[in-house]
Amino acid sequence: MIKRFLDCNATDFNTMGKKEILTSIKASEGRVLVSEIIGAISPLLYDISNAELAAAFGADLLLLNMLDLDHPVFYGLPTSNSETIIKTIKELTGRIIGVNLEAVNEETSNLASGRRASVATARKARDLGADFIVLTGNPETLVSNQEIIRAITSIKTELGAELIIAAGKMHAAGVLSESGEQIITAQDAIEFIEAGCDILLLPAPGSVPGITMEYIRSLVKIAHSRGVLTMTTIGTSQEGADQQTIREIALLCKMTGTDLHHLGDAGYPGIAIPENIMSYSIAIRGKRHTYSRMARSINR
Repeated sequence: MIKRFLDCNATDFNTMGKKEILTSIKASEGRVLVSEIIGAISPLLYDISNAELAAAFGADLLLLNMLDLDHPVFYGLPTSNSETIIKTIKELTGRIIGVNLEAVNEETSNLASGRRASVATARKARDLGADFIVLTGNPETLVSNQEIIRAITSIKTELGAELIIAAGKMHAAGVLSESGEQIITAQDAIEFIEAGCDILLLPAPGSVPGITMEYIRSLVKIAHSRGVLTMTTIGTSQEGADQQTIREIALLCKMTGTDLHHLGDAGYPGIAIPENIMSYSIAIRGKRHTYSRMARSINR
């Protein structure tokens, strides 16, 4: 029997493949927390990486943003070897690790190739030790839903059996025609799922103008009816809001029925405010499970 994700040790994660991870998350009934972090800037604690700090405050999964897979850099680690960065983070934190890949238009974007969503970068992420990828877009990258669908399709065909694929937008990413409820429509959700995503990424209620709990709940129902998990996301710097706001968003996300909860990387530069990671965790699963994740040794 596969353990619930919130009860797993580092040694459990080490033996899990794609199917086991997804089943374990589903079994946790909306009590799994993802913290997005940036390693290419100085970490909050200077000589301790943002990855370790987020893990210490209760994050279950770590999502690496702005990681150029052609020239990976992550400050605060005890090694600068680019080939072992993700594996080192896993060793230090005992967490499942993901990488953001941005589904930009290949012909018009000047984004570094190592950050673009492609079969080549997805394969590189896997080879470096990533367990999942998130196909999305940072602010002003002009990532569109159609580009995301194209990326899902190509990566699923080549690597779908090995990598968990999450996909969607946390905000408009500079595409004004895809703002508010148009960030993701019911039709978009269906097309993402049909293209092959394993986790549908959705903006958290209250994080984007016009995005309500009821609306996101309707999209979660679509995903779950088709056997796909969902992840609500805070990608609008509200990871740096006061703790009361964080708790309110957390409970709204819980009411949508989502499987995973995400906090962005812009509380402080490169990481959510650590206390907000803990506060969000407590809101969705209480102090018992939060403190257990925070205290659980990576040697277990």
